Amino acid sequence: MDRTVTFEGNPLTLVGRNIAAGMTAPDFQVVTGGLEARSLKDFAGKIKIVTSFPSIDTPVCDLQVKEFNKKAAELSEDVVVLGISKDLPFAQARFCDMNGIEKVTVLSDYKSSSFGINYGLLIKELNLLARSVMILDKNNVIRYVQLVKEITDSPNYEDVLDILKGVIDTPEIKQEKVSPEKCKACSGGVAAMDQVAAEKALAKYRGWELVDGKKVVKTFEFKDFVEAKYFVDLIAVLAEEESHHPDIAIMYNKVKMTLTTHAAKGLTDNDLIMATLIDGLE
Repeated sequence: MDRTVTFEGNPLTLVGRNIAAGMTAPDFQVVTGGLEARSLKDFAGKIKIVTSFPSIDTPVCDLQVKEFNKKAAELSEDVVVLGISKDLPFAQARFCDMNGIEKVTVLSDYKSSSFGINYGLLIKELNLLARSVMILDKNNVIRYVQLVKEITDSPNYEDVLDILKGVIDTPEIKQEKVSPEKCKACSGGVAAMDQVAAEKALAKYRGWELVDGKKVVKTFEFKDFVEAKYFVDLIAVLAEEESHHPDIAIMYNKVKMTLTTHAAKGLTDNDLIMATLIDGLE
């Protein structure tokens, strides 16, 4: 997916994971207007139209939610529409009550930007979500991605509905593109890689260095301390969701990442999965 959008012609930067059609959709953590936690798992077995927008208090975003609410009434019961922004959940709930929004589940990404980071839709300069529409099938394979390049523009609704017809006809397909795996829960019984296996596995990881055969280390360099800290903040969200936490050192504009699995006293697949996710944020 493209990593830039514009606001009234001025370029803005998108940060987070780089997703694309054909990948399995990553999970995310958001909340309802009643502060109830929701994730992708809560909509299992459904075809999902996921539409993101900067703020429900702007005319285009207001129209976007109302338009999908109107169109959702005509859709199959197998389809759910999720509207996600970083608005406070109370403002979202008030908007839905005032405008009779019953067919769109409006969710807030205000707490940790989990959705924005996992889908590469967080606008760095504004700390808001870009305008987009995605279709996820019943297996959570991403079948369609529409990123609205100018965030004051509306999505192409007809294009979404045309693609949706095909997804309804074929609601499950095999994943076409490789997606990063999720880290698996560890215990004392997890075996670490030996030196040879670790070196072989690490060969495709750019910039990561094997240390003592038990951990991998990489240093990232940024413009200044603020940029370095911002990178760490993004990683912290994914690390918490993966329950696999790197050792992190910030040295002004440099960030040193160290990955190892303490339960195994060495390197495991979880460390390489986390390295992949970290590299995806760079």
